[in-house]
Amino acid sequence: MFTVLLICGGLVGFYLLMWVTVLQQPKCKSTAKLYGRTVIVTGANTGIGKATALDLAKRGARVILACRDERRAQAAVTDIQRESGNKEVLYMHLDLASLKSVRSFAENFLKKESRLDILINNAGLLVGGKTEDGFGRIFGVNHLGHFLLTILLLERLKECGPSRVVTVSSISHSGGEIDFDCINTHKDLGLGNSTLALLKLYGHSKLCNVLFTHELAKRLKGTNVTCYSLHPGAIKTDICRHIVLWILLLFFADVESGAQTSLYCALQEGIEPLSGRYFSKCAVQNVSAKARDDAVAKKLWEVSERLVGLA
Repeated sequence: MFTVLLICGGLVGFYLLMWVTVLQQPKCKSTAKLYGRTVIVTGANTGIGKATALDLAKRGARVILACRDERRAQAAVTDIQRESGNKEVLYMHLDLASLKSVRSFAENFLKKESRLDILINNAGLLVGGKTEDGFGRIFGVNHLGHFLLTILLLERLKECGPSRVVTVSSISHSGGEIDFDCINTHKDLGLGNSTLALLKLYGHSKLCNVLFTHELAKRLKGTNVTCYSLHPGAIKTDICRHIVLWILLLFFADVESGAQTSLYCALQEGIEPLSGRYFSKCAVQNVSAKARDDAVAKKLWEVSERLVGLA
């Protein structure tokens, strides 16, 4: 019995040590208020996106929840309005798995809204299948949909500057690769539907996010728009139910913690010179050479333009 208690105590101690040293996410310390500012958060009906939208609403922003599922999004709107006391929170339909929907969202937004100060490309998924346009679903939603959305809204962001584009990537980008032959042949970043194959595809798509931000920053030089990619941490979100055993969730932080680096990139003063960089734990981080490869980033941009019909 004593041995069992000793083992349990050791495990608890190990978990607490992991929580303090690795798992706990620092808080965004910005006190910025956003009255009169408009923000779009994709995938804001749940998880990190919802926590991000709530914080921004508490700061007084007009927050657009850009989501596919109307029922869940309207429920999130109600929750956020109640918790923030801000009625300037609304839902607009956006299905990132449909380039037609992305274009429709951008058109409707530009007609109805006079400002856009912050665009947070938060939505992401880890499931197989194809998009409406025949792309791999992970590739289409995590990269191509956000790529098109950002390009279609760039002029409004420039008009309202200083403004920011924040794209939620992942530390899994470090294991990603960009196979242009596979993209050209199969309209996807890789092949296979096993759990391992999907995890690899997810990593590839998150590398796309980092390279997209790297190239976007180059193209925004001389404007008053800056951009950042980030790793939110190991967070308990809906995506986890597809990939982890419940016991592993003990090592995942909550969604409020997961929103902190997104908020830092959206709000923190003085990080403009770091446009195009990658952040984690509310701080800029170095990335591997492949995640800042100018030639690959430029080629990915040009290929993405062609795939979404901009070239």
